[in-house]
Amino acid sequence: MSATKTPWFVLNSPELGGPFADFYKSCQDKGVLDKRTRELLMTALACGSQCSDQIEEHIRAALDAGASKEEITEALLIAAAEGPGTQLVWKEDLYRKYLG
Repeated sequence: MSATKTPWFVLNSPELGGPFADFYKSCQDKGVLDKRTRELLMTALACGSQCSDQIEEHIRAALDAGASKEEITEALLIAAAEGPGTQLVWKEDLYRKYLG
């Protein structure tokens, strides 16, 4: 979410969108994790949800926070590995249920 532009969901639902935007901003700026670590996490999560705009935003922010190219690459690879891994775990239940 851009700090310079009011998000569409705040404009259209200020009662819910406003607090969400505040929460999102708080996750970026506060907490026990340093900015670099938070941005690496956000980059990985954006990768997992396949959101190109967010991936780009968080890669830039991670670099600005001091993350190295190698750290960002590793975060993206971990996200890529975890995504399919979770699919295999939950689908095992369905596999066993119907196929033994």
